[in-house]
Amino acid sequence: FPSHDNARMKTEVLQELPAKIEQTILIEPTSEELAFYEAARTRALERIQQLNTENLSTKRFSILAEIARLRQACCHASLVDENINLASSKLKTFLEIVQNLIANQHKVLIFSQYDRYLAKIKEILTTEQITYQYLDGSTPSKERPKIVEAFQAGQTEVFLISLKAGGTGLNLTAADYVIILDPWWNPAIEDQAADRAHRIGQQLLG
Repeated sequence: FPSHDNARMKTEVLQELPAKIEQTILIEPTSEELAFYEAARTRALERIQQLNTENLSTKRFSILAEIARLRQACCHASLVDENINLASSKLKTFLEIVQNLIANQHKVLIFSQYDRYLAKIKEILTTEQITYQYLDGSTPSKERPKIVEAFQAGQTEVFLISLKAGGTGLNLTAADYVIILDPWWNPAIEDQAADRAHRIGQQLLG
């Protein structure tokens, strides 16, 4: 181990990083979205009340599953019901933010815990002719360095990545903005994801 005189303390390393500013953006849903969410919430309560099992762990699992479904409903109605074609206030705001960042020459990491939600984001970015890289848990390990290198080299403006896949082993310092579309159960995972862009040697764009 190095001596204390030569060791670099974590606080000293952090001083070399550009400041990390966090902002929570609250989005007002439409009346249609509110009605859909309320119906989903009511059905979730009914299913929980109808549970006949006395097994506590089974009940907990069922309740967590219902909460997860409601969290998806907050992202996009179709994640809960594929037959629902409801405009998303969240996606509208997201697109406005990304377009503004790109117009000002920023590069963006975009995280979600739901691959199906990322698939919808891909469709929107393609429609708007916004270039992107994509990585999730199913991406072969041998392909990941190529995808990261392409983004780091400036070949694309946006990097879409599943929150789970983005927690380890990726340095994406070309990005200077990180968007987490849906909060993760464990805030520490969010911090790890955001830190993919917050690294020594980062060059801020714009």
